[in-house]
Amino acid sequence: MRQPQESMKLVLLRHGQSEWNRLNLFTGWTDVDLSDQGREEAKAAGMLMKEAGLDFDVCYTSYLKRAIHTLNLALESMDREWLPVIKTWKLNERHYGALQGLNKSETAQKYGEEQVRVWRRSYDVCPPALEEHDERNAANQDQYRNVDRSEVPLTESLEITVRRVKPYFESEIKPRMLAGERALIAAHGNSLRALVMTLEGLSPEEIVGVNIPTGVPLVYELSEDMRILDKRYLGDQEALRSKIDAVKNQGKKRS
Repeated sequence: MRQPQESMKLVLLRHGQSEWNRLNLFTGWTDVDLSDQGREEAKAAGMLMKEAGLDFDVCYTSYLKRAIHTLNLALESMDREWLPVIKTWKLNERHYGALQGLNKSETAQKYGEEQVRVWRRSYDVCPPALEEHDERNAANQDQYRNVDRSEVPLTESLEITVRRVKPYFESEIKPRMLAGERALIAAHGNSLRALVMTLEGLSPEEIVGVNIPTGVPLVYELSEDMRILDKRYLGDQEALRSKIDAVKNQGKKRS
């Protein structure tokens, strides 16, 4: 644990490439696993954190296996598999409603790139919702058997995602950080964007332009009053830019 007056460190890690990332499909709450590339990204993320001298007292992840397995593989690389891990659906990816399972490029061809951009990148617009009887409805799945059905979404905007992620951070993670614990959060593109928005005080207009690459640790150094003293991605910066561009280009028509 850190000593008094030391800065706090928080690391955010987006899961490695999933099988549906690889196929350019809307994933959301669909519980798909990592691709081979994603597993290598997760292992590499662990090595980067180990080489940077990072260590943790507590880890958080979602209910979705692509984030859970990313965390497990990263901790294995760090020889830190014994660290306590807290799983919560509050850190799940944004729910993409009826778009889940659809190809992003084909959806752009059908509805137009602008409509897909609005569904993917706007702050307060939800994709079309699932019907309650749809087999993709998480309320009917074992992972969520102890979650109030009224809390399980059928679709979400980024704004709605922020409304579940931010209170969880404020009530569960932040107090442990203030008590001296170092935290690693392995989650998803949009749940991590919600955290970035919270930490950096970004506006809805600003967060829309934020893209988080897969499998690259994002390190925050914070003061006692949660001011950001330093922020950096670990690893090769040119490769990082390529990954960020890949996230930006999802949802465009393929020629």
